[in-house]
Amino acid sequence: MVMVNLILILLLGGVLAMLSERLGVNVPRRVALAVVLVDLGYLLSELAGMPALTQLQAPMPDDPSTWLMHFQAQWIPAFGISIELALDGISLLMVLLTLVLGAIAVSASWTDVIVKRGFFEANLLWTLAGVLGVFMALDLFLFFLFWEVMLIPMYFMIAIWGHENRGYAAMKFFIFTQASGLLMLVATLVLVAVNHSATGQWSFSYFDLLNTPMAEQTAHWLMLGFFIAFVVKLPAFPFHTWLPDAHTQAPTAGSVILAGILLKTGAYGLIRFAVPLFPEAALNFSFTAMALGAAGVVYGAVLAFAQTDFKRLVAYSSVSHMGFVLLGVYAWNELALQGAVMQMVAHGFSTAALFMIAGSLQERLHTRDMREMGGLWQQMPRMGAVAMFFVVASLGLPGLGNFVAEFLVLLGLFQVNPWMTAVAALGLITGAIYSLILMQRSFQGEISATLSSKLEGHGLADFAGREMVTMMVMMVALIGLGLYPQPVLDMAKPVLQSLLELTSAEMTP
Repeated sequence: MVMVNLILILLLGGVLAMLSERLGVNVPRRVALAVVLVDLGYLLSELAGMPALTQLQAPMPDDPSTWLMHFQAQWIPAFGISIELALDGISLLMVLLTLVLGAIAVSASWTDVIVKRGFFEANLLWTLAGVLGVFMALDLFLFFLFWEVMLIPMYFMIAIWGHENRGYAAMKFFIFTQASGLLMLVATLVLVAVNHSATGQWSFSYFDLLNTPMAEQTAHWLMLGFFIAFVVKLPAFPFHTWLPDAHTQAPTAGSVILAGILLKTGAYGLIRFAVPLFPEAALNFSFTAMALGAAGVVYGAVLAFAQTDFKRLVAYSSVSHMGFVLLGVYAWNELALQGAVMQMVAHGFSTAALFMIAGSLQERLHTRDMREMGGLWQQMPRMGAVAMFFVVASLGLPGLGNFVAEFLVLLGLFQVNPWMTAVAALGLITGAIYSLILMQRSFQGEISATLSSKLEGHGLADFAGREMVTMMVMMVALIGLGLYPQPVLDMAKPVLQSLLELTSAEMTP
């Protein structure tokens, strides 16, 4: 019941946070932070009684008894639908990332949200609950349910507490993800029907649907249904157009959750479902998928270079960074997959921090336009130093987590397609350009005339204690991932090896 409790704590905590506003306008955020930390502490306490996570045995994808945790209870037995949750090394990494960044998102909302605080924190906690469900659900009907549930509170967070064009951005986000999710639902129902015709039993269980015999053409179309749903959420080129609008208009906490957590659900879906369920179709489609990944790396970086809006630049950088994940998944060897998993974790911290900095600047300057900034390091030296750290982390400085991730992806990709590797490597060069331009325009040089007239001799408030503690958590995480990535690699390795073994027969060219 550990996994069920993790979700219930967040769902009930959301209700408690909403009701607690009656006790005071500042109570909901304290309640929300306490709920997320209790959830994280509960998970860590349960893990403490288990074998060392870095010495996990390889879980067999088709044998739930070999997984770290597994829970199953009947739900709609007539159709083979059950409440089935499971954890292995990769899903555990994603759950831990979700809870840590959830606490950081609550911190980001501390002064940013000033109306309906209780309802905001409730939506934040319900989004986290939905994401945990996505990372743990292995009944495909339950997975789809959580996939849709996490969209609704996120929609409210953008539509109610977003910025000037929030209605358009929220609707665009919802339509893109809802429409692609319906494709996945249709593909799931057809897959279950094909499995029923082969076995005579109805089942939505991941373990039963693996190795379902089907025609090559059928597998191709079903794989595309899952692929499109996941790359829209990733997002990958050319399905990325909802992301810059959603990020730009979302409140700071919403951007942290979007960049740090929700994008990772798409990457997780590719690794867990899209390739293992249809290995031969995925192999045949791999060149196209890698081409989209390489195009996304370069295209996202070029568009980031052209932006003047701080948040929009960081949003396009996410498109570029997520292109490396798509490349790593469809290269489908251990090095590339390790890099993809590492990129999911490192990108979560580095980009969440940049969005927090963008939100702090907008709160102080009432603008996101970098043409109206400049010289901010003189006014806010702590924020300037923190921004420099996360900018160089984002561009892939050696010694930090993003470098390890992108290096592993390129190393694994080179074994599959050297030319695609050369194209993707351009993303590292363009990444350095737009990252340093971001730093130069915002924090270096002279204070702009527009900003100077706004200040009228008054200084700007630098990062205070709460903000510095939040940033330090993410800085320590990125330094740890960069200098000693082995624990993360060890947690993911058994899972990746078992997935590679499962698909090796079908995916050998």
